[in-house]
Amino acid sequence: MKLTMKHGEGLAAFLFLLPNILGFLLFSMIPTLASFGISFLDWGLLNSPSFIGFANYWELLTDDVFWMALKNTAYYSFIKVPLNLLLSLLLAILLNKQLHGRNFFRSVAFLPSVCSSVAVALIWTPLLESSENGLINHVLSLLGINIIPFLVSPVWAMPSVILVGLWKELGYFMVIFLAGLQGIPRSYYEAASIDGAHSMDVFLHITIPLISPTTFFALTTSLIGSFQIFDLTSVLTKGGPANATNTLVMYIYQNGFQFFRMGYASALSLILFITIFIITLVQNHYSDKWVFN
Repeated sequence: MKLTMKHGEGLAAFLFLLPNILGFLLFSMIPTLASFGISFLDWGLLNSPSFIGFANYWELLTDDVFWMALKNTAYYSFIKVPLNLLLSLLLAILLNKQLHGRNFFRSVAFLPSVCSSVAVALIWTPLLESSENGLINHVLSLLGINIIPFLVSPVWAMPSVILVGLWKELGYFMVIFLAGLQGIPRSYYEAASIDGAHSMDVFLHITIPLISPTTFFALTTSLIGSFQIFDLTSVLTKGGPANATNTLVMYIYQNGFQFFRMGYASALSLILFITIFIITLVQNHYSDKWVFN
């Protein structure tokens, strides 16, 4: 009887998991494996595919646009992610205090993360317009500051995208850090107060170590998401000017669905996968040195 009940429970659990398993196989595992195979082909969607071996990968070595897209992706990720984590942590600490109307301010801070990236980019496009018609430049002109070509200058375009990305994600990671902060027992702070510890010492030796698992989660997910940046650059700058904001995912899209080079796009996808995989492995390897469970 017990064995039958266990089998029944196992079958029920399997049936509940089956939709997710099928979804993973159909929309993740099989396309990933297919992409790996397609990367060895010359295929333009409308013609018959032909096997070309490692030619797509050799082409990557001399593709200047690929290296620029890789550099832009790294620039966006390694600038935005630290700023995002720092600012969201400071915001979480501020809104974790007993402030009047803090629930309202938490909601306001979190609201942009609910919006889609396309909607956020459409909101910011007129704000960052590179003339006096743009709201930010209009305010700057009133202050006697020259107009800044936010979205049309190779120097300013990527910082502008980073600014919009920060605005969108700040509230989400604020909530993550709030959860970590509220999970710290109050007794630790009370003991530190009795011992006469300064606020900075409490922050460095109690808060930071005890939210390190939360920080590790935020760091990992933020980096993975940043390396897949596409929506913001596609709407704000379309990869320009002069490929200054062209990223790996955008370049994959361009090759696959604009240039109809599915084999080359698949090779780029595999490079992106390997890059994210290596970064995640490095993070996990060194996590034991600073993440306290």
